[in-house]
Amino acid sequence: MSGLTNISVIGAGLMGHGIAVSFARAGHRVGVHDAFAESLETLPARAAASLELLGHSPVEREEALNRIEAKESLADCVAAADLVIEAAPEKLELKQQIFEQVEEAAPQNCILASNTSVIPITSIMADLRHRERALGTHWWNPPHLIPLVEVIRTEWTLPDTMEQVMDLLASIGKTPVRVEKDVPGFIGNRLQHALWREAISLVENGICDAAAVDTVINSSFGRRLSVLGPLANADLVGTDLTLAIHQNVLSDLEDSGRPSPYLEELVAGGRLGMKSGEGFYKWTPEEADALRKRVSDHLRKLETILD
Repeated sequence: MSGLTNISVIGAGLMGHGIAVSFARAGHRVGVHDAFAESLETLPARAAASLELLGHSPVEREEALNRIEAKESLADCVAAADLVIEAAPEKLELKQQIFEQVEEAAPQNCILASNTSVIPITSIMADLRHRERALGTHWWNPPHLIPLVEVIRTEWTLPDTMEQVMDLLASIGKTPVRVEKDVPGFIGNRLQHALWREAISLVENGICDAAAVDTVINSSFGRRLSVLGPLANADLVGTDLTLAIHQNVLSDLEDSGRPSPYLEELVAGGRLGMKSGEGFYKWTPEEADALRKRVSDHLRKLETILD
């Protein structure tokens, strides 16, 4: 066990509430602070809905909810924390400001973690007085359903800090992985967006439409990714065959090193995806809600199957 008992989460939104639920259902007391009062007011209802989705009984839900406490004051939230996880919007200056406040109010031996998807942890933590206790914990959305947490070390992070957080995450049923170098996107988003870059390029260059891209992934290698990662798959088919394929295909893949002009046109034209009703596809509110539900149901069933 890591010895980290008292958890504080800064940010009560989609990610923050899911992180809090993950710790509370494993028996930890969790303080949650958000600068927006409405987020704190709706926290219990959203946490209860997530616990119900996870299949907890009414009694189990009540026990877990009793371990989550909304805190109006950031200082009060972190005053006795062993671990503080920041889950604020992806804005560097905001995250830096939060950690400046946290460092003033939290115990000196408290571990400080940022849940960011792509911002380098080094940039977020650079101005802290005790940078050796800071690292990144990149949870995936939705955090109460996705097991992976990437634990990112900086040049200052002490080995013991990494080990404590790895042990803690494993103890609550998560699947932590070590990221030994603080690079933009860490592991998962670098892999995910390499795929997205090629997917967009296929559509942009008229090779196929968006539906064809998604159908190919959903109906082929996407089905086995949960149990067969790309490097295990390379060993399965043989590194010699993998090399031969790369010799033929890599030179033709998208490698411009910049965002797709087609994607830039979508954004400039207000085609922002589900929130605007159109992106690569057209979406009605009902279609968007149905897809979100289908994803949640799939993740919940997948967790049961893989367990």
